Amino acid sequence: SVRALVRPTSQLDNLQGLDIEVVIGDLNDPGLSQLMQGCQVLFHVAAHYSLWQADRDLLYRNNVEGTRNVLQSAGKAGIERTVYTSSVAAIGVGKPGEIVDETHQSPVEKLVGDYKKSKFFAEREAIKAAESGQDVVIVNPSAPIGPMDIKPTPTGEIIVRFLQQKMPFYLDTGLNFIDVRDVAQGHLLALDRGKKGDRYILGNQNLSFKSLLEQLADITGLSAPQKTVPVWLPLSMAWIDECVLTAFGKTPSIPLNGVRMAQHPMYYDASKAVRELGLPQSSIRKALKDAVDWLR
Repeated sequence: SVRALVRPTSQLDNLQGLDIEVVIGDLNDPGLSQLMQGCQVLFHVAAHYSLWQADRDLLYRNNVEGTRNVLQSAGKAGIERTVYTSSVAAIGVGKPGEIVDETHQSPVEKLVGDYKKSKFFAEREAIKAAESGQDVVIVNPSAPIGPMDIKPTPTGEIIVRFLQQKMPFYLDTGLNFIDVRDVAQGHLLALDRGKKGDRYILGNQNLSFKSLLEQLADITGLSAPQKTVPVWLPLSMAWIDECVLTAFGKTPSIPLNGVRMAQHPMYYDASKAVRELGLPQSSIRKALKDAVDWLR
């Protein structure tokens, strides 16, 4: 059986019809270990995602302090193995165009924005727990694509904006993409086959943003943006947007850290997870089509 920890405000649409036990709580609850009683394994997948600089405190409270509390609670509850969901954000990027694997680590001061920094420090908590004797495996998903993207995630938001034809230009960057269903399978494989204290990039195909948009155009019949712009232009727009809207307590439409991240392609090598875990490498085009069909 499966027990899922959710917040009182969580959207539960994707849990409807599943044979699971839902418990209400928070990552920083002091009594979290009580909610884990009777469980054998733990998947810690929750995190706060934001590129807005005003969310700094939320990011560290949920991602770093929350992860520390979850892992300490798992230890008290006698959890046999924990799979911690980190992110390629915690690994960082190499030189422009370089493809990096799990052995790479950008210095924390080089990680762009508080989200990436918070995931770095959260992963340190998982490593410390493993070093102190807990059985913890770390997975680092790249950019997931697929159906049931209810929020949507940042990659889902790209597709939504494309479908709405609200993308007059694009940045000359790139990402590593993976079918979200392969990410889910990767978690189960990490539970069964992952080495204690190791991290595994759950990724698949490195694609330029231009190539991604061309595939979306081919799938949907809509027009892809043809213009790319120098990064200083959206950087300037984002800086003004964030400064002005933050003063009014509103979320910027162009997060400054999002533009700063896009200055370098974020390419990764997932061959370790393919080799050691048997991570599937499903078609990214099919994942895009399934995402489009669901979001439409």
